[in-house]
Amino acid sequence: MSPKPAANSGNGVQATVPVLASLNLAETLVFYTERLGFAPLLQMDNYLIVQRGGCELQFWPCNERHIAENTSCYVRGDVDALHADFTARGLALAAPAIQPWGMKEMVVIDPHGNLLKFGEPA
Repeated sequence: MSPKPAANSGNGVQATVPVLASLNLAETLVFYTERLGFAPLLQMDNYLIVQRGGCELQFWPCNERHIAENTSCYVRGDVDALHADFTARGLALAAPAIQPWGMKEMVVIDPHGNLLKFGEPA
C-alpha cells in the first residue's frame, strides 16, 4: 500500500534555506559579497544571512573545519550567467559541465570548505 500524501501537501512551504557552517563570519561575508555577488541581509556576532536573487544562505559560527567540508547545497539558476559573473569577480572556476543526470552544473567551494553546486536543466 502506498502512503497517502498529506492533506495539504504543497501548501504553506515557501522556500528551503541552507544553513552552512562558517569558520569566520567576517571572512564568509567578504567572500559571498565580493566573489559571489550576494548582499547581506543580517549580520550578527553569531549569525549571518546573505541573499542573491531568490537564493538565501544562512551561516552559523563553527570551529570545526570538517563540518563545513562535509556540507553542501544545490542552487538552481542560470549557470552560464553565474559562471561569467563569478569569474569576473576573480574566482577561478572550471567551466560548467553537463552531467549524465541531465543538469548543467558548476561547483564553488567557499574558503571554509562548503560546497555550493549551481545547476540548471541542460
